[in-house]
This record gives sequence, C-alpha cells and structure tokens, in this order.
Amino acid sequence: MNFNGSIVTAQVTDHNDTEVFAQHDGVTLAIDRSELAELPEVGSDVEGFAYENKQGQARLTTKVPTVGRDHYAFAKVVEVRKDLGVFVNIGLPDKDIVVSEDQLPEISRLWPQKGDQLMVALTVDKKDRMWGNLADESIIHAVANRAKPEQMNADVTATAYRLKMAGTRVLTDDFYLGFIHPSERDAEPRLGQILHARVIGVSANGELNLSLKPRAYQAIGDDAGMILAVLQHDPSGKIAYTDKSDPEAIKQTFGISKGAFKRALGHLLKAGLVKEEAGYTILTAAAKASRE
Repeated sequence: MNFNGSIVTAQVTDHNDTEVFAQHDGVTLAIDRSELAELPEVGSDVEGFAYENKQGQARLTTKVPTVGRDHYAFAKVVEVRKDLGVFVNIGLPDKDIVVSEDQLPEISRLWPQKGDQLMVALTVDKKDRMWGNLADESIIHAVANRAKPEQMNADVTATAYRLKMAGTRVLTDDFYLGFIHPSERDAEPRLGQILHARVIGVSANGELNLSLKPRAYQAIGDDAGMILAVLQHDPSGKIAYTDKSDPEAIKQTFGISKGAFKRALGHLLKAGLVKEEAGYTILTAAAKASRE
C-alpha cells in the first residue's frame, strides 16, 4: 500500500451495514459508512485519505486531515513514549502518528507532553509506515506573517517550535514569529508547549520579542494593586500619601496598616510604577502605559 497517507480516488466494489468497500491499485479500502451522506453505487468513485490503521487494516476516510504528505499543520500530542517518541492526533479515528524521538530534544524534560502541539507533515518510510515530520525553520518562516509595531504590549498565545541556548522560538496563533530570551522566562518551555506571553518589542525583521513574565502590576500583590488602582483612577495620577504618612490616615483611606502600606509602596517603587515626590506618591509613565 504505497499510497499510505495520500489522497486517492477508489472505485466502490461492495458495502455492508457499517462499511463501504472501494478498490485502488488492487487494494481494497474500507470506508466508514457514516461518513457518506448517500450510499454510493458499485462502480462509482469515492475520493479520500488512504491509510493503514493501528490494526493494520487498509482504510479510506473522506474527512481528509489537515496534516498530509509534505503538508504541514499543527497536531495535538496525545501520548508520550520514552522508548519511541510522541504520538500526535491528525484527525484519524483509529490511528495516531508517531514523531520519532530522533526529532525531539535530547533532554527528556523538554519533550512535548500530552496537550502540547507540533507542526508536522507526514512522511512514509521504506516499510510503508507513516511518521510525523517536524517542520523546520524554513517551513515555519514560509507560513509566518510580519509583525507590526502596534502589536507592542499585546497578549499572545504561541507554540514553542525550536529550543536553543540563546532562547525559545515560537509561532503565535496568528502566525507571527516570536522569540523569548532566557531572562524573560522562569523556566525553559517544552517543545510544542502552548504559551501565554506578552509582546515587549517588535524587531526590525518583523519578529516579536516576548516575555513570559507578568506585567509589573500583575505581580505586585493585592495591597499594591489596590493602591495602584486608586492612583490610576485619580485624574492627577497622584495621592497625598507616602511611607511617612500618618498611620490612622492610611488606615482610614486604604483599610490597611501603615506597615502593609509601606510594603505595598515598596513593591510599586521597585516595579517602577510610582515615585515619591514632595509628600505625594505619583504614578509613573510606565504605570500609565500598563493601563492602556
């Protein structure tokens, strides 16, 4: 069955209650009858994706997968086998495809896990077995869009497709190339991991520089967030309270102790979101930008 993984036209030869049988190049292929709106006549043609299922049976499906021979698309990881590689689901009801361990990172903790996704195409070996072939850099670049400066500070969802010492390369859901420097992550992502990142820069070649770290205002804690919200809702962007203000006044206005207020203010100062000046705590330009 050297047309394994190909789209073929087969001639209907027979059927039963659950399956329709069609022949191509001397091989009889079984089709799930529920896929066909009407029962085709014997002698008529039916087109579909030919493959050998995990039981070794020759099948034809009219629901053609997005992944094909030399046709790349994302496929979900459904199983990990340390002695073999990872299995991905390309949409076949009774067959998952293996991406060999030879194509995966040498460090096993960076292998894809169930639920991750890989951009793959199908390849068929000399024994007529289908395998998933990872997209290389040239394929990724061929499908990518050019990023624009107005994407700065946007939130994106992206998939890690290449792991390098210099950083992680990703492709966003909108098909923009992205790069995550090691300083912008707490741990190295897995190959195929789906990441939620933010844009911290747009390079001259149209790639996004991304960060996996939260925005400063997202990492400062509840008390600091409350003080920041008060500042952001004040038209002047400043409040007449500092770490030297009266404890009772702080308690009455913010509902927290002076100690808690000072700690929260310290987080805001460290994050560069506020500054103290002439008895006022003042919102910085960075904090104003984070609100937009």
